[in-house]
Amino acid sequence: MASLKEVRNRIQSVSSTQQITKAMKMVAAAKLRRAQDNILRMRPYAQRLNSILSNLTGLAGGEIVSEYAVQREVRRVLVIAVTSDRGLAGAFNSNIFKGVNALVQERYAAQAAAGNITVLAIGKKAHDYFGKRGPLLGDYNHVFTKLSFDTVRVAAEQAMEGFRMGQFDEVVMVYNEFKNVATQIVRTQQLLPLVPAELPQGATDTMNVDYIFEPSKEEIIQTLIPQSLKVQLYKAVLESNASEHGARMTAMDKATDNAGELLKQLKLTYNRTRQAAITTEILEIVGGAEALAASR
Repeated sequence: MASLKEVRNRIQSVSSTQQITKAMKMVAAAKLRRAQDNILRMRPYAQRLNSILSNLTGLAGGEIVSEYAVQREVRRVLVIAVTSDRGLAGAFNSNIFKGVNALVQERYAAQAAAGNITVLAIGKKAHDYFGKRGPLLGDYNHVFTKLSFDTVRVAAEQAMEGFRMGQFDEVVMVYNEFKNVATQIVRTQQLLPLVPAELPQGATDTMNVDYIFEPSKEEIIQTLIPQSLKVQLYKAVLESNASEHGARMTAMDKATDNAGELLKQLKLTYNRTRQAAITTEILEIVGGAEALAASR
């Protein structure tokens, strides 16, 4: 059985840990509110932009004439993995690692065997994990230090340039989508090449009469496509940012509760140990008194 001093030190240690986890939960809750507001404002814009692009390409028969829509034999793949800069968020980062590994095994096994899988790691955890396992594109392990569209735009442009120049034949994103505080869903989304939009049922090219294009429809599409790609990646990063704070808030809440349960057990152990020590001392005193009386 542990000594009273050991149990007392353990109680102090767990109490200090509980205070830290409680403070981290409060910090994560404050950051989550801002991150959630950002993604809720971003989603309608991204959806509307994609809707406009889909409508325009749909009017063109569903075909996209763009250097970002070229279908090639998939030999070289770029995987954009979005994690966080810090840990203590439960399975938030490990789920991305598992998602990327599963994607490679199920879809790009041949490319992986040939060493043609490159990772663009957004977040320090992804940079550290994938940097030990293969080539990385760029250095974006501190994107979340000052998260903004301009910061993410640089990563998007590098991926787009790599596809345009034929360095990569396919670009795929893996990130956590924010659903609520307790739920984050790992999403795999193809960024490049662009998938042609499908015309709504019953829709025909006669829909052109409803639109007046200035400049031409083709020029508008060519302008919207790069913007749409950057917005898609930025949205994925915002989703991941909100998911991170939600996951950390949940993890710290559970850690605080677990620390409370452990404290109850330790205090019970402390009281039992203290009671046993007092009982032992009393028995020793009584035994000594009886031995002294018997010797007289």
